Amino acid sequence: MKQIYFVILLLTVSFGYSQDKPVSQDIDGFKLYPNPVTTGKVYINTTLNAPKKILIFDVLGNKVLETTILGKELNLSEIDAGIYVLRVIEKDKIATRKLIIK
Repeated sequence: MKQIYFVILLLTVSFGYSQDKPVSQDIDGFKLYPNPVTTGKVYINTTLNAPKKILIFDVLGNKVLETTILGKELNLSEIDAGIYVLRVIEKDKIATRKLIIK
């Protein structure tokens, strides 16, 4: 009986993932360094080098930081060591990366 439930669950999950998903529009020339961050600063390079909206979330999904940078340098010295999700929005494109702060 457990096997039937498992098969039904597996089919349901696989069907859900096969649906159309929005196309991820990664930022052209996106580079994030250094990662892991040890100096309290991280640099974000892109081809356009336009102003970027930065969102950082902890592993529980809580927003830790929201800011906009005009250049390449982002100061992270106020954020505790840990693993985070970094989301960068530039014009109409989005890049999401794992960020490690030591």
